[in-house]
Amino acid sequence: MATDNPTLDKPLPYGRPITLAQAKKMMQAAEAEALKNQWPVAIVIADSSGSLVLAQRLDHTQHSSMSIATGKAMTAVNFRRPTKMFQDGIAAGGEGLRFMAVPGVTPLEGGFPIIENDEVIGGIGVSGVMSHQDAQVAQAGMAAIR
Repeated sequence: MATDNPTLDKPLPYGRPITLAQAKKMMQAAEAEALKNQWPVAIVIADSSGSLVLAQRLDHTQHSSMSIATGKAMTAVNFRRPTKMFQDGIAAGGEGLRFMAVPGVTPLEGGFPIIENDEVIGGIGVSGVMSHQDAQVAQAGMAAIR
């Protein structure tokens, strides 16, 4: 069963890569959520090795969104954490500001590791609207394979 809430105390291990069929199902659900809300977003799905599986940009999405969505998906896979963790750490200041120096971190809400059988099988990143809306689109995609 896939979830969107990996344990933050102990990272989950990597598992087999997400299948193309699963990624297509997630993409379809994420796209449907974006279209329902008329949100122009880019959606990126990566596998457990950090390789791109699927990416798309809806009509009228700002140019930078594909790069940002890719960064969110890769951050979620590589660090096995939701990207909001980094956003919150930076917002809190103090020691959380260290995240700004970590290579490969996109510290914006909207990226999640894709979990199946307590293993990370990929990551999804969405960009184009407010970060909490990006997260809503990503979560709709993840719900499609739970």
